[in-house]
Amino acid sequence: MGESRPALAVHGHFYQPPREDPWTGEVPPEPGAAPYHDFNEKITAECYRPLAERCLFERISFNVGPTLIGWLARHDPETYRRILEADRVNVARGVGNAIAQSAHHTILPLARRRDKVTQVYWGIQSFQHRFGRHPRGMWLPEMAVDLATLEVLAEAGLTFTILSSEQVRGPLPRGAGPYRVRLEANAYFTVFVRDRDLSNQVSFVMPSLGPADRWAAEALRDRTALTLLATDGETFGHHHREGVDFLERLLRPPAGAYEVVTLTEYLRAHPPVEEVEILQNTAWSCAHGLARWSTGCACTPGDSRWKAILRAAMDLLAEEIDAAYLDLAHGWIRDPWRLRDEYIHVVLGAMEAPALLREFADRPLPSDVERRLLLALQAQVHRQRMFASCGWFFEDLDGLEPRLVIRQAARAIELIEQATGVDLAAGYRRALALARSGRTGKTGAQIFDEIWAARPQPR
Repeated sequence: MGESRPALAVHGHFYQPPREDPWTGEVPPEPGAAPYHDFNEKITAECYRPLAERCLFERISFNVGPTLIGWLARHDPETYRRILEADRVNVARGVGNAIAQSAHHTILPLARRRDKVTQVYWGIQSFQHRFGRHPRGMWLPEMAVDLATLEVLAEAGLTFTILSSEQVRGPLPRGAGPYRVRLEANAYFTVFVRDRDLSNQVSFVMPSLGPADRWAAEALRDRTALTLLATDGETFGHHHREGVDFLERLLRPPAGAYEVVTLTEYLRAHPPVEEVEILQNTAWSCAHGLARWSTGCACTPGDSRWKAILRAAMDLLAEEIDAAYLDLAHGWIRDPWRLRDEYIHVVLGAMEAPALLREFADRPLPSDVERRLLLALQAQVHRQRMFASCGWFFEDLDGLEPRLVIRQAARAIELIEQATGVDLAAGYRRALALARSGRTGKTGAQIFDEIWAARPQPR
């Protein structure tokens, strides 16, 4: 890895939310994706499959969210295989280029610590299940960061994450880094810092940039340190039709212009020395801290007060689900939260649920108790999914993405009632009643009612 020419790393964040109907496990038709059945199919055809077919995953740093890679494994096994193989090729060269992502794209600084731990652990276990190794780094959803989240990553055995230049304070003499961030007790965590301006040019004005290799050679001409472009992977082929060709050309620089590296490869040869501070409770896609996913802000047009109401309703429901779960587990399970963490192995199909329960049971479980505990654990999966960030990202309550998270909440409510007899639907509906769509006028309660009425009825 030479020092005489600039180094360029490209990181692609590939992610789709859990689009599956939580009752059937199948993705329902999404009219906006026509002529494809749904957006997973559409984006696979435009982006994931052509990138994999051209072996471009081999040349970049990347993460694939657990919900997306699970869908690919079931519905496009050849693309899935090629993505895994891209990492294996790099492992054979010395170090893999894939990194993990926390499980459900939860905005981690807004989550309680127990949920941070679960999201990070589930992301690590999902990565190990797919790629066959422990990840070195982890992508933070929306790059949302605080020190408590970095502490959880460090405790989980992770080494680094990626932030944007507007999220750090201090000089950046090494360009993208890597840099050290001080944690508690004189511990440190490593961050790479993307070039926000160049990354945004690729993300938003790609067609005007011209040939990718010439654009990059000009942009990097006077640089001597690492430059990192980090963006949504869907930029390449879905957001921009010419994106696959652009990335391929970007990764094949003119002789002597710049060197293409991966983050893990670069970190191995360049350990962090300089220190930076993070700006806590910031993200790459909100200029107002984390307001886009909490109180609402000017990042989205119109009246965004519904976001605070939806967030409060989800937080309250999560507390009630947790209380019902703990009450059910009391006297039977020695460590309910650890059991929840380990339940990811059941979700991944790597372990049978009754066998996992037996590992955590203080005494033999009657069949009815076992059945009800398994229902409550499945409710915990949907309770995690109902915090997927896309539910708050866009401008209107009555859109596809808010309905996705409300649908997950409805399924969790149903499972808790089946497990414990506790009915949480009425309280959740009341909590949503003040949220209103500016487009259709529907309240959150009405949207919940539509989802609740359409759910499959037990026979």
